[in-house]
Amino acid sequence: MDRQQEFVLRTIEERDVRFIRLWFTDVLGVLKSVAIAPAELEGAFAEGIGFDGSSIEGLTRVYEADMLVKPDPSTFQVLPWRGEANSVARMFCDVLTPLGEPARSDPRNVLKRALAKAADAGFTFYTHPEIEFYLFEKPASLDAPLVPIDTAGYFDHVARGTAHDFRRDAITTLESMGISVEFSHHEAGPGQNEIDLRYADALSMADNIQTFRTVVKEVALRQDVLATFMPKPLAEAPGSGMHTHMSLFEGDRNAFYDPAGEFQLSGTARAFIAGLLRHAAEITAVTNQYVNSYKRLWGGGEAPSYVCWGHNNRSALVRVPMYKPEKGGSARIEYRGLDSAANPYLAFAVILAAGLKGIEEGYELPEGADDDVFAMTRAERKALGIQELPNSLHEAISIMESSELVAETLGEDTFEFFVRNKRTEWEEYRSQVTSYELHRFIPSL
Repeated sequence: MDRQQEFVLRTIEERDVRFIRLWFTDVLGVLKSVAIAPAELEGAFAEGIGFDGSSIEGLTRVYEADMLVKPDPSTFQVLPWRGEANSVARMFCDVLTPLGEPARSDPRNVLKRALAKAADAGFTFYTHPEIEFYLFEKPASLDAPLVPIDTAGYFDHVARGTAHDFRRDAITTLESMGISVEFSHHEAGPGQNEIDLRYADALSMADNIQTFRTVVKEVALRQDVLATFMPKPLAEAPGSGMHTHMSLFEGDRNAFYDPAGEFQLSGTARAFIAGLLRHAAEITAVTNQYVNSYKRLWGGGEAPSYVCWGHNNRSALVRVPMYKPEKGGSARIEYRGLDSAANPYLAFAVILAAGLKGIEEGYELPEGADDDVFAMTRAERKALGIQELPNSLHEAISIMESSELVAETLGEDTFEFFVRNKRTEWEEYRSQVTSYELHRFIPSL
């Protein structure tokens, strides 16, 4: 037994932990868990805990149902909202086959494979997400109108506002679990908030995002409000994105930094951006996986609709932020396409794969966009070679289906399930008769 496992067992005894929740994620990014007693933990570390994998979205086929979850002791944390008496802890798990091999459709394993490929090239991938979400008054039913908890806007300070207390409670909970928060504020939409997590390696960050969503939901229950990461819950307000800053490191050196480069970007960073731009349309179904995601992408509010990059240009898909020139370690790029409902494991995997492809193939970075891309005419964008992101889940899936890069990154099983699931979602969505259609056409047709 290694030191981390010994630490976990000792902490469980010292803090009187009565239940350990083993967390893992399905292909769509939905958190799953199974609870075990402390007496079962040594066996879980050694051999894993069995479960029916065919009952989990996209994980395996019926005739391969038996699967194992094996806890990662480095992710052990006591859940603060469950109290001190008879406390509950959690660990993220890797999903394995009965032979102890990584399950091909485990999203955590998909990201691990992508990170291993980066490591083979000498890189470590770091990310820093800005996670947006909405807070609404608790509705009586799903049919009731959504009422934001406030009417505040970007960076507004609301005296005794519910959002202040909510963010403070959420951040306190996150930090008690070892998840560092950089800052938080009210966002542009009524009831919309943002909390930014501090830089971490991509696997740790994906785990942190899953914990973040759970914490936000738990705090919402405690404060009797509704929290949602739906990309576009209000037609007239901005959607919720997850703008993600990222960089590659070679040991302790930021591979994106070159003091002599334009905007102090290295050739590695420029090729990485070029990879993101060339493959942006292919990965959009993963970074924006719901029919509602495209109402955010094409609904204004600084959501990126066009494939371009720019220095400190918030209308671009990829932005090169300003930073202190003397701090080369802070050189980074920001991918603005992600929304807050994405599966972070799969999204980080395909983003990394696209960037690495640019580096491997030596892609040339096109000219950056200096002006507001939204304000340009279609002809102006065409003249600059600026293409559009997919405008619907149907289009995104159609493009992704022919992508060798996404298929290779996700693996055959995950890729096939994801496409099949999203095609079903699109068919269910487009077959609906909406209230808009009834109000628009019944009186006149």
